[in-house]
Amino acid sequence: MKNPVMKKTLLLAFAALCFVQSALAWGKSGHDAVAYIAETHLTKRAKAVIERYLGHSIVYDASWMDDYRAEPGYEMTNWWHVDYGKGEPTKDAAGNPLEPNVLRELNRAIERLRDYRNLDDSTVVVNLRYVIHLVGDMHCPSHVNYQQSRMRVLFYGVDTQYHALFDGGILDRKHRWGYMEYKHQLDRYSRREREALAAGTPDDWFAESRRECAVIYDWAAPGDKLGLSFCNKAIGLLDHQLIKASYRLAKVLNELFG
Repeated sequence: MKNPVMKKTLLLAFAALCFVQSALAWGKSGHDAVAYIAETHLTKRAKAVIERYLGHSIVYDASWMDDYRAEPGYEMTNWWHVDYGKGEPTKDAAGNPLEPNVLRELNRAIERLRDYRNLDDSTVVVNLRYVIHLVGDMHCPSHVNYQQSRMRVLFYGVDTQYHALFDGGILDRKHRWGYMEYKHQLDRYSRREREALAAGTPDDWFAESRRECAVIYDWAAPGDKLGLSFCNKAIGLLDHQLIKASYRLAKVLNELFG
């Protein structure tokens, strides 16, 4: 007969493991949803040009940056996903302030792709992967003002970093949808409304995310016990950020390839 204490410990460990696996959902199901909804709003030309380079749907590469961030040659991308990373410089060699990481690298990738016809295929592909992923990341509430999101809380009894709740913990608890279901449920805006949500530039979108997502740090403090009530409060912001990311990714790709 198993020791009750050992049994409880194993159950808690299993729950924690399941949560850690699901905590990448903004990086997987969330990113897939952003890419899929964006793809349905691409022009025929943009979709054809992109598929000629990638050889498949942009959904396939939506989480490529998460999967390859530790691979040889891509280690430098590890801190590109948020607006402030440990050890990252805040000024360039001339003393000029640097843009937040995610915005800086998104703008660099977009600028390279403006000249995609004169780039080799592998350069186009990797920069496409950056754009597809980073547009999503810059809309994730805990990817802006990132340092604050590293506090620890109890989410359904599991000790975790606050950041992980917005990466996917809340989406998984509230929705549990496949990426096609996200389109069916969230992509309900008229063409005029979509254009309004996609107006502006990546700089504008990042500044907006910083303003609108700062509220998440009013919702919890280190050590708080969070559950369904917290998810109910946060889900509207997550849904809105996700759909804006979708329309804005479509805009960027249409402008580059459409």
